[in-house]
Amino acid sequence: MVILWFFLIVPQAIHAVFGGAVRDIRLTSALAAFSLFQAAYYSEIIRAGIQSVPKDQAQAGYALGMRYGQVMSLIVLPQAFRNMVPLLLTQTIILFQDTSLVYVIGLADFFGSAQKVGERDGRLVELLLFAGAIYFVICSAMSYLVKRLQEQKVAA
Repeated sequence: MVILWFFLIVPQAIHAVFGGAVRDIRLTSALAAFSLFQAAYYSEIIRAGIQSVPKDQAQAGYALGMRYGQVMSLIVLPQAFRNMVPLLLTQTIILFQDTSLVYVIGLADFFGSAQKVGERDGRLVELLLFAGAIYFVICSAMSYLVKRLQEQKVAA
């Protein structure tokens, strides 16, 4: 839904700012939609990861005479990153799956290309099943990786 709204709203904003310099507004709309939409999710994951580190850790760094940048880069962020990795990978899987939505606004992605070639060659079902299998394999492999990382986190 977000991509559809950006497809309707972003073209007017881009034409107002840049005039007629941008030729393919669909790609610009898709990039803007994915960038802004996913940035909100990733920033929330990072914020939650940083807040998951106990405040005592940062206070210990300050007690050792470290500055804010040192505390964040040497103490807080390494611990937060360990908590964030499974969520970041899960969101990456969601982003990968959402890329197929650009087909709605007329851009060619892997799924759209499979459909076009399938219609051209008369093998639409086979190529759509192939594209679905590729999405399934990639998402399953990444989900397995996330599961393994979560198991390691629990074991540690």
